[in-house]
Amino acid sequence: MSKNLRLSREASTTEFEPNLHADVLIVGGGPAGTWAAWSAASVGARVVLVDKGYCGTSGCAAASGNGVWYVPPEPESREAAMASREALGGFLSSRNWMQRVLDQTYANVNLLADWGYPFPVDDEGRSYRRSLQGPEYMRLMRKQIRRVGVEILDRSPALQLLVDGEGSVAGATGINRETGKKWIVRSHAVIIATGGCAFLSKALGCNVLTGDGYLMAGEAGAQMSGMEFSNAYGIAPAFSSVTKTLFYNWATFTYEDGTPIPGAGSQRGRSVIAKTLLTQPVYAIIDKASEEMRAHMRLAQPNFFLPFDRAGIDPFTQRFPVTLRLEGTVRGTGGIRIVDDTCATSVSGLYAAGDAATRELICGGFTGGGSHNAAWAISSGYWAGQSAAESARNLGEKANQRQVEAVGQAGFTNGSQRRLNTEEIIQATQAEVFPYDRNYFRNKTGLTESLQRLNHLWQEIRTSVADDDNILRVRESAAMVATARWMYSSALERKETRGMHKYADYPELDENQQHYFISGGLDRVWVKAA
Repeated sequence: MSKNLRLSREASTTEFEPNLHADVLIVGGGPAGTWAAWSAASVGARVVLVDKGYCGTSGCAAASGNGVWYVPPEPESREAAMASREALGGFLSSRNWMQRVLDQTYANVNLLADWGYPFPVDDEGRSYRRSLQGPEYMRLMRKQIRRVGVEILDRSPALQLLVDGEGSVAGATGINRETGKKWIVRSHAVIIATGGCAFLSKALGCNVLTGDGYLMAGEAGAQMSGMEFSNAYGIAPAFSSVTKTLFYNWATFTYEDGTPIPGAGSQRGRSVIAKTLLTQPVYAIIDKASEEMRAHMRLAQPNFFLPFDRAGIDPFTQRFPVTLRLEGTVRGTGGIRIVDDTCATSVSGLYAAGDAATRELICGGFTGGGSHNAAWAISSGYWAGQSAAESARNLGEKANQRQVEAVGQAGFTNGSQRRLNTEEIIQATQAEVFPYDRNYFRNKTGLTESLQRLNHLWQEIRTSVADDDNILRVRESAAMVATARWMYSSALERKETRGMHKYADYPELDENQQHYFISGGLDRVWVKAA
């Protein structure tokens, strides 16, 4: 496959297996992708969903418990929910979008209850609907989308989008990870729901999240937004990948000698922990939880405790070393820019949902954690599915007869015989985005130097070619480099400290920069105020 690959309606079925037609193609099988699939199929669209892993089990939501921004439609409760994070996010969120998400999330979570999701019930018989257990949630979503006729291609990552002669997105191509066969889906519309990018940091459930959707969208000409707000780090035991952080609200953080670290348990505590980790280890003990709370914690998030149980540590009575793992845009707020209420991107025929899309609209410049992101996935997925299905109806049956070509050159180009060492590319990228003193605490010199090295890595990717059995890893490494370049280019442009973007050269919030920064481009990255 290459940028020059042109595909007519009569393209050989022997080259691609399967060779499918759909009204809507969804790339990604997490909460956003499955809600999009259900929404589109429920109004009569022919839907194909492709997943890098196994739909229902892969991704960060499937791996653990998920809080949900589920707020009953009571004016005071809704007002408090919207106001609570506006200042933290640098006043970049939109009340209109927050209201829409709260309404849609409330309706869809109630729909989950109707479908049989086992929400817990309190002693008075009231259903508690502010959290979802990932395995049960995603198992139910897979069941529901199959019930409405969605065709699922598991272990089938997309590699390139297809576009028609006018640049409208018209499907995608990819490979099956088990058989090695190429597949193609021609469609009227495509929804990117591939999640964010955690740079293979080993954060729980995140190692399929390498920014693939960003790369494909960018290659088709889509814009990004808020990529400077992409330096989210999750607290984790030093010996574990579990970055569920809620229970650390009841923790005491200490130096190695047991002395409490001032400010580490405050709202800004992660910054204190990061600064301390630059020079010495940090320990934690969840000693502020009552006996009753401890039992509830184990029921609410059992996988949080698995690493401790395996290590023979009682986190309520014994100190343990902690670290910060980069979650990047998975728990950050940057992503593909959406241009209207339909979750359309700046490219015709292309929609974005969930962590693949910017969450600035409801979170501003500071992570919404699991709950806001879960609500955004539910709502944006639902809207994108509806909108893509309507767009498909308007295009008519002949849309899938268009001549199309695959876009995207990284790994496919120029006849070079130079083979890419993807593991070296990945390690070099991680060396720029993992360190706290480069990404968490930013300065102009560090950002500029990192960006120069990342630009060099991009050129290395662009002047190399992948073996057929290595193309997925090449595309993943290209996606991570592209994501990091959008991140740091945007960070250099936002000359202030706002939300999670901490810029040492500009330590104060600047009221004149209360706007979004959009970015794009691959060989030449650009950034501008929106």
